[in-house]
Amino acid sequence: MRIALAGAGAFGEKHLDGLKNIDGVEITSIISRTGEQAAAVAEKYGARHSSTELADALARDDVDAVILCTPTQMHAQQAIACMDAGKHVQVEIPLADSWADAQAVVKKQQETGLTCMVGHTRRFNPSHQWVKKKIDAGDLTLQAMDVETFFFRRKNMNAKGQPRSWTDHLLWHHSAHTIDIFQYMTGSKVVAANVLQGPKHPELSIAMDMSIQMKTEAGQILTLALSFNNDGPLGTFFRYIGDTGTYIARYDDLVTGREEAIDVSQVDVSMNGIELQDREFVAAIREGREPNSSIGSVLDCYRVIGELAASLEQQDGWS
Repeated sequence: MRIALAGAGAFGEKHLDGLKNIDGVEITSIISRTGEQAAAVAEKYGARHSSTELADALARDDVDAVILCTPTQMHAQQAIACMDAGKHVQVEIPLADSWADAQAVVKKQQETGLTCMVGHTRRFNPSHQWVKKKIDAGDLTLQAMDVETFFFRRKNMNAKGQPRSWTDHLLWHHSAHTIDIFQYMTGSKVVAANVLQGPKHPELSIAMDMSIQMKTEAGQILTLALSFNNDGPLGTFFRYIGDTGTYIARYDDLVTGREEAIDVSQVDVSMNGIELQDREFVAAIREGREPNSSIGSVLDCYRVIGELAASLEQQDGWS
């Protein structure tokens, strides 16, 4: 499996580190915003080609699939370009920053029949997998989820503390993790959703605080708080409230509601959610099957976000 990676920043390197652990995978091309960065990362990971243009990788015969870790605003257009070139594609979360663009990517996947997977990593983190296995076994039924997504990002920096060339977004990016896992875990469609946001940052022009509520057809509720103003602790914390127990997932750590640690080290072949996500991408292509977090399986998340975005536009009209 010969893979090109576009977007060799902080998150792109996490994928490259995971791909190194997968048998039969070769990283053949690195695409990044600057030629110097692309060349340096290509040398580090043994890729024979580097460029600043995705089209250069798509034209190569030694590229079977592409992983996109580029700015959000480029995801939909680039995913479609990959499939037009006959390449399988994994798009980092979010799939798009509009409902119309998300639908356009789905349409292209259906036309081509190629694998198109979206990087909803929470489906792969062992902590969340443990909860899902308990639900699938009939040992737990979710009643509610309370989730906090808290960062301190008053400047436009990436995970390495380096300046970003684009602006992140609480609704289209960070809420997508939770909205998708909520529907995935409950197995039920979101039928009601509300959102409120705080003031927009004077330089970044995005809301820095947000509150979201949701309800599924089966009656489960989600309460999600998001902030770029929070000065620690940082990250996303999921509280699963069920009929037979409460569980709190903090990335790869899982505890009960009473903070009793749960060993999730044997849930999968790795504790690295990004690596597990990439393993699923490669396996689905090889086996000719639909991957977990395929574009079709995560699409409803973007329907809900589109509805919330429209609600915020209406609220802005009131102010």
